[in-house]
Amino acid sequence: MPHSDDLLWGALGDISRFAALLTMAELGVADHLAQGPLSTPELARRAGAHAPSLRRVLRELAAMDLVRAVEADAYELTERGGALRSDAPGFVRSSIRMLGEEGFWYAMRMLPGTVRAGRSAFIEEYGPLYDYLARKPESSTLFDDYMAARAVPFTEGLSERYAFPATGTMVDVAGGKGHILATVLRANPGLRGVLMDLEHVVDHARQALAEEGLAERTEVVAGDFFAAVPSGGDVYLLASILHNWDDEDCVKILTNVRTSMNPGGRVLILEVVLPDDERPHLGKDIDLRMLAIFNGGAERSRDEYAALLGRAGLAMSDVVELGSGASLIEAR
Repeated sequence: MPHSDDLLWGALGDISRFAALLTMAELGVADHLAQGPLSTPELARRAGAHAPSLRRVLRELAAMDLVRAVEADAYELTERGGALRSDAPGFVRSSIRMLGEEGFWYAMRMLPGTVRAGRSAFIEEYGPLYDYLARKPESSTLFDDYMAARAVPFTEGLSERYAFPATGTMVDVAGGKGHILATVLRANPGLRGVLMDLEHVVDHARQALAEEGLAERTEVVAGDFFAAVPSGGDVYLLASILHNWDDEDCVKILTNVRTSMNPGGRVLILEVVLPDDERPHLGKDIDLRMLAIFNGGAERSRDEYAALLGRAGLAMSDVVELGSGASLIEAR
């Protein structure tokens, strides 16, 4: 092999390693091995797979230290591989499955075409993301599970690192199933919540909040944040929302929030904030997904968020680092 940059050759191998991870996640290999080693034929039987094909994937997974050969043609789960169990904390498995979903896989495959045209090849093929998810209930459920799992590391430190008001109303704009809202309300018993999202999402949100014992303290409404958001809130949360939209749309959303909130209210933006230098950062990886899936969606730097807020009549007042690459931007 000619001399070359290890990073470049590593990137070429990443597609095969990701495909092996996706196979492990989709076939539930970690769950099947959770109780102990299995022979390849038995694992294939339980996973509904073709044993000779699975054997080749297991060889790659063993090289990644996700499974380990314990005897001829039998494997056990490693500690690292345990992260792909369906009951494992974190969002590794749900992230792998989401990125391997038909439309998302297509979006990344067609990134060169998106860059050439300046428009998302995903949208040209499938239409806007949320319309696509509304047509595909299985993909929508997978996306909701991914977003809920992805929010866990952010929300775990949210109430500890940010001082929410003791009383009042928090409006979670496009809040999905309400996982962040529920976390905040449990930690702040004097707050009540309003969750707004699209029509096909709100029934799931009502059920999830009821299961959390928060039905009496929450209201769930369907709506379009480009038209209006619920009025009378003291705190408005926009979690992983603005990065889906271009600058003009972000200003529309933020302006609707500003005109709807109570005097003295605040806006909280939970996003991955890009660094101002060239070092590797999670936000740069996510930014390419935004480029692939949305027309105008982007991760932004602190200064870029400050500029958007200013155009909407808001001023950035604080930035709280939450870990896992996420930040909470406060504006008033």
